[in-house]
Order: sequence, then C-alpha cells, then structure tokens
Amino acid sequence: MEFGRTQEQAIRHRDGPMMVLAGPGSGKTTVITHRIKYLTEDCRINPSDILVITFTRAAAEEMKERYVRLTGAARGVSFGTFHSIFFQILKLAYRYTAQNIVRTEQQMQFIRELAGKEELELEDENEFVTSVLSEISSVKGEMIDLRHYYSKNCPDETFRRIFSGYEEQMRRSGLIDFDDMMVMCWQLFRERKDILAAWQKRYRYILIDEFQDINRLQYEIIRLIAKPDNNLFIVGDDDQSIYRFRGARPEIMLGFERDYKNAERILLDVNYRCTAEIAGPSLRLIENNEKRFKKNIKTAGARGKNIITRVWQDSFEENNRIAGEIKQYLAAGYQYSDIAVLYRTNSGPRLLMEKLMEYNLPFRAKDTVPNLYEHWISRNILTYIKIALGSRERSDFLQIINRPNRYISRDSLRNQTVDFGELKSWYGEKDWMVDRIENLEYDLKAVSRMSPLAAVNYIRQGIGYDGFLEEYAGFRRMKPEELLETADQLKESAAGYKTYEEWFRHIEDYAEELKRQASAGKASEEDAVTLATMHGSKGLEFKIVYILDANEGVTPHSKAALDEDIEEERRLFYVAMTRAKERLHVYAVKERYHKKVEISRFVEEYLG
Repeated sequence: MEFGRTQEQAIRHRDGPMMVLAGPGSGKTTVITHRIKYLTEDCRINPSDILVITFTRAAAEEMKERYVRLTGAARGVSFGTFHSIFFQILKLAYRYTAQNIVRTEQQMQFIRELAGKEELELEDENEFVTSVLSEISSVKGEMIDLRHYYSKNCPDETFRRIFSGYEEQMRRSGLIDFDDMMVMCWQLFRERKDILAAWQKRYRYILIDEFQDINRLQYEIIRLIAKPDNNLFIVGDDDQSIYRFRGARPEIMLGFERDYKNAERILLDVNYRCTAEIAGPSLRLIENNEKRFKKNIKTAGARGKNIITRVWQDSFEENNRIAGEIKQYLAAGYQYSDIAVLYRTNSGPRLLMEKLMEYNLPFRAKDTVPNLYEHWISRNILTYIKIALGSRERSDFLQIINRPNRYISRDSLRNQTVDFGELKSWYGEKDWMVDRIENLEYDLKAVSRMSPLAAVNYIRQGIGYDGFLEEYAGFRRMKPEELLETADQLKESAAGYKTYEEWFRHIEDYAEELKRQASAGKASEEDAVTLATMHGSKGLEFKIVYILDANEGVTPHSKAALDEDIEEERRLFYVAMTRAKERLHVYAVKERYHKKVEISRFVEEYLG
C-alpha cells in the first residue's frame, strides 16, 4: 500500500512518546493498524505487549477488524475502550463481574427516588434525572471537591444531598458506574505499586485513537501504565475535540509535549476526503481558534465547487429548498445515501423531516430526534386545546389547572370527570376562586373557536402560560429562552394548519414516522438521506452535505458564553464542514419564530 511521507514516518516510529496530529480524512486508522503490524512483524514486539484504546466499543471492533484484514489474525493485540480496560484491571484486583456494573435504568431510578425525597416540583423528571447524572459524572471524572461544585440543575445543597445519596445507594447495592471504574483504578495504582508494575510490564506499547477526547482521569491512569518506557503513541486532532460536555479536555493534547519533553510530533498533512474548495475555507474558520496547534493541511488534489452559502427568509423556505435540491441531486445521478443534513441540536430537523415526509423522500436520523409534540410544554398547551374541545378528564385538568398557578387544589377535582359547576360550588363563598374558575371557562370557550396558531398564542399570552415557564426556568436555573423555544416551535407547527383536525392528524403521522425511524435502527440498509447532529456526524463522510440554520444562537449555541465555549462551537462547525467530500451547502435564515436573527459569525470567518 502507498503511504504519504508523514504517514510512513508515523507508522515507523519505534520507541518513546509520539503525538500524531491527524486532520480530517488523513487516514489515521490506516496509520494505527499499519503501525501495529510494523511493531509486531518488523520490530518483533510480542503482540500481547500492545494495547490499542478507542473511545467506543464500535470503534474498537472496527479497528480490530481492520487489523485482522491486514494481517490475517489479531494475534494477541488488545483492543478496547478505556472503560473495558479499567474494568479488566478492577476485575482482577477486586473480583468484580459484569453484575457489579450499574445499568442506566438503575442509576435513573436511584436519582428519581432521591429527587422524590427532596420534593422537587419537576415538569420533566427524565430530563432532570439525565442532567443530574451527567453532573455527577463530571464531579467524579474531574475529581472536583463537592464543596466547591455549583449545580446547573438545582440548588447546590440539594445536589450535594442527591450526590451523597446516590453514592451511598451504589455502595450499598455493591454497584459501580463508569466513572467509579476510573476513580478506583487511579486509587488502586497509587496505593498498590506491585499491581501497577504488573500492568506496566503487561502493556509496553500503548496506542490511543481520538486522543483529543480524553479526560483528566483517563490521562493520569494511562500515564501511570505507560511508565517507565513511555511508549505512548497518541493520534487525534485538537481541532475536532467536541465533547467538553462529557469531560473531554483538548488542553491535555495541547500540553502533551510539556508532559513528555522528548515526544516527537507528526502532522498527517493531507486531507484525502475534501476538495480544496471545502478544505481551504474550513481551515480559514478553525484558524480563528487561539488554543490549537497550527497546521498546514493540503488536499490530495481533487477540485470541486465552491461552498454554496445562502440566506433564506425563514425555516419554511430553507427546508423547502433543501427538499427540492435533494430531488435535483437524485435526478443528476446521486443516491440518497450520498447526502447528509447536519444541525446543531437534535430538535433542529423537525421541519425538514416534515417536509421530506411530504415529498416522500426517505431519510434516516442518526441521533434520536425528540418528538416536539410529546415535550411536556407541548403536552400542556395541547391539553388546554383538548379541554377547550370538550375533554373533562380529571387527568387533563390536573396537567394544566395550575399552569399558571390558580391555586386550585387537587382535592377540589374529586371525580374522574370534571364538572365546572361542582368545582365552583366546592369553593362556595370564596368569590375570588370562583372568578378564577369562570375566567378559565371563558378562556377555554375562546380557544375552542380559534385557529391552531391563534390558540397557541392565546394560551401563551392571554392565559399566561409563558409567565409560568419563566417562573419554572428560574427554579431550574435555566434561561427562560430554553423553554420558550419549545413553545415557539409548537407555534411554528400550528401556523401550517387551518383546523385542529388537520393539525392533530399531522401530529399523529409525525409520531408514526419517528417510531418507524426508531424501529428501523441504525443498521437499516435502506437508501436514505442521513440526518445527524454535528456531534453525531463525527467520523462520517458524504459526497453532499447541508448545514442547517447557520445562525447566531443556534451555532454557536446560545448557551456558549465563555471563550472556551465559542472555541468548542467553532470546532463543531469545522467538523460539520469537513464531513463533505464534494459539495457543501451552508444555509441560514433571516428570521426564526418571526424574530430577526443574525447569520452565524462562522460563516463570515470561513468566507474570509
């Protein structure tokens, strides 16, 4: 096989630390597999002395398969994720089995029970539980002193009690989570030098893929195992570090040469994937980041079309154009699977999915797309409409009766069916409560006669649902915009329908399509357009890529406040751009939800 000059240098590196900077499409997997072959066949290194670490089980399997295809057998080389390696160490030291690893459902149940004891009023329990588990993981992985940690989801004292309760429950149940594996390995190696020495002897050559995604604790453990020879071969791209929210720290890669003064550095400087017209602007963009290695990357010579950058009036026009252009690409001989649409968050593709369904164009969502209409905010607003149209179910009333707060007690709704006359008589002499109930009756009658769009507006402004969302955001330490955007999306959907009947039929069809997507799964062989978040697109490539909604507040995301957040957002946009092999479309809009929006600063940066 023909290798480039820098690939050859990386493959033939013998001993000591080496950092391989591998830009997009530069053949890093080829370098890793051929390096293992070089070590075992040319240098006569015992295959069982070699450890290859990746971040996902799928990546480990793929690496192993590529190596087997290359050499005919895995021949004793260890391929695994950080977690699988750490668990192997704990298994031998403490006799752990798979039964000791906590399941996600168990973790969620522990947090649910602890949140219940705190008597927190949560509108979306699952979202709260997932967010708190993510915070617990950060505290452990970053080795943060709990006394100095400030929660993003609830009052700090509440978080500390939940954290301590979770740890106690885990110990009592004899369970460990993935973060415990790291903490326990680190403690074991510091306390038991004999056990550490055994693992140092076992793995004399360590190769790590996607090194830019490593966290502090993983790095400290690997540094211990690599001693004293420090045959540490790391491959990654600091410009593609996009998982800070999971604890990844690109600064670890940036500081590698400080930790290993004798480390060699190689840049795989040829992008074999993108045309020069895509690679050039993407480099112009990423050069705006200050904390990075400077790189001079060339392409393999392929020429193509310039990036198509367009600004549409609104999301309806934008998505309409994408669906129309996909049909044109198909007519020109491309396959559906040649095309991908990338977006910043998983709520991004809803309008596009609806448009593709309308055009009967097959698509596959790589990441789970949440159903807007099942979000608790949408459910609340739709329940108001349901009651306005005649429902008298107690469960429906309980959902909206105090959103906003009318101070109506659950006890006043005694029967399975609610009767307004009975409700008013329950409050009898309390005229102010009777007034509130009569106002609700009036509001519901008004909603029953409105179009879907007018109804959503009236519930939010006239009835005061937006005020309730703002109060709840304050309690949950969220920006109100995060909640109001869901209400805006529902309003946007309602605008497309004249009657409730039409709108509800669409909501059902959309739910059916999402179910079909989920059951088809990622392994589906169907020829389809790929829809993916920018995070989910990493490692993939397509002939044609669309980037959706290149607007401020979307990308970079409105939550990105600090300089390091903006740098991460820029890396994410860079990853999205470099998924495209031949054609790249970057689309933005002038307004979202009838509010003017700015074009993303990243567009100006790549245009130069």
